[in-house]
Amino acid sequence: MFRWERSIPLRGSAAALCNNLSVLQLPARNLTYFGVVHGPSAQLLSAAPEGVPLAQRQLHAKEGAGVSPPLITQVHWCVLPFRVLLVLTSHRGIQMYESNGYTMVYWHALDSGDASPVQAVFARGIAASGHFICVGTWSGRVLVFDIPAKGPNIVLSEELAGHQTPITDIATEPAQGQDCVADMVTADDSGLLCVWRSGPEFTLLTRIPGFGVPCPSVQLWQGIIAAGYGNGQVHLYEAATGNLHVQINAHARAICALDLAPEVGKLLSAGEDTFVHIWKLSRSPESGYIEVEHCHGECVSDTQLCGARFCDSSGSSFAVTGYDLAEIRRFSSV
Repeated sequence: MFRWERSIPLRGSAAALCNNLSVLQLPARNLTYFGVVHGPSAQLLSAAPEGVPLAQRQLHAKEGAGVSPPLITQVHWCVLPFRVLLVLTSHRGIQMYESNGYTMVYWHALDSGDASPVQAVFARGIAASGHFICVGTWSGRVLVFDIPAKGPNIVLSEELAGHQTPITDIATEPAQGQDCVADMVTADDSGLLCVWRSGPEFTLLTRIPGFGVPCPSVQLWQGIIAAGYGNGQVHLYEAATGNLHVQINAHARAICALDLAPEVGKLLSAGEDTFVHIWKLSRSPESGYIEVEHCHGECVSDTQLCGARFCDSSGSSFAVTGYDLAEIRRFSSV
């Protein structure tokens, strides 16, 4: 069971964007950072364990070429082996900051040369893999940035071409030194999933075809791909083969966010039906097949959910954001 804890106030509503919540836990400082996007700005908040807000500030998208302020599409903390960077994507480019958001260390402007006059240009989908940060784009390409141990000498090292439609989300997990292990998955507006092996050169291992609906959110855990779709379903695939093992009719409307608690294999799903569900993923000791168990369901009434994240790696607390909701709602297990 989970109970509603003290909410964290926002200066304004979260934008109606999928995956519109990022959480970074700092146990050494007894702090949790929250990041939420609204229009041309991103709100960064820090809170004590009881949800007491300690600090709040706003980041704005770098304007680049254009008249109107660019809209931000996502904010996400990337935990690398040697540093943590805050990545902000918009309709103009990609901004990378030190984890507190005070110092910008890199700016990458999007090249709209290939886009048609009626096509929106944007970046969306952010994940860290080893010492790389991967960011998706409107064209379906995934930009791979090589991040140094410190300083601003960030380099665009590779562009991955596996998709034909805009990237929606990217998920990664540590490869743990194994060869031929799928440790990154990318999703797009057509529902196509591409499974990759990271490294000095990223390798496309397999494609999992879509079926006519977008895949707004994807997660990866111990070789299991969890994909949330626009029809409310969650599919669980074997990353190594792309085979579908489990299909869950999880929500009555589109899924807007998935998250994983890696220590325990708990999957969090949030949908536009106002519900948040928690599932337990595992493998059968006999067959090795993927198994799933429903653990909890929570209705956040009268709210169009747009972001949901666990607040710790053990899955004992989570937070959600909603459109036209000027707060981050927190829930913890009892």
